Amino acid sequence: MSLAISLHVLAATIWVGGMFFAYIVLRPVAARQLNPELRLKLWQENFQHFFTWVWVAILTLLTTGYWIVFQVYSGMAHVDLHIHIMQGLGILMMLIFAHVYFAPFKRLKRNIDAGDLPAAAKDLALIRKAIATNLSLGLILIVVATGGKYL
Repeated sequence: MSLAISLHVLAATIWVGGMFFAYIVLRPVAARQLNPELRLKLWQENFQHFFTWVWVAILTLLTTGYWIVFQVYSGMAHVDLHIHIMQGLGILMMLIFAHVYFAPFKRLKRNIDAGDLPAAAKDLALIRKAIATNLSLGLILIVVATGGKYL
């Protein structure tokens, strides 16, 4: 079980930590330092790499989460409320990410390749809002996951 818990925490750390870095650290610096064309290309390439890791994190979180629930607790009927909240927030985050990946991110790539920077900037703004939402949910999820049993 220690392997499952370790992988679960590692996957959550990669995803939420990556969003924290991108939103809180990289975004303001890129906005100050880069012209719009370079900034859009920077985000496209960063997302391309980071989103691969998010898919791996999602697969790991689902696999290890349900492995723990069914091996340790014998199913969802036997877990505390904070586990249900953690699952709900995690699935919501996954759905938001899937939307970002399959809609505005695909458009962002297409618009950058076509040289339509105003449209790409609109796509990036949508992605930024979704990442802000997911980062907020991820931070709440971490609090629930780590302290929920004691709240």
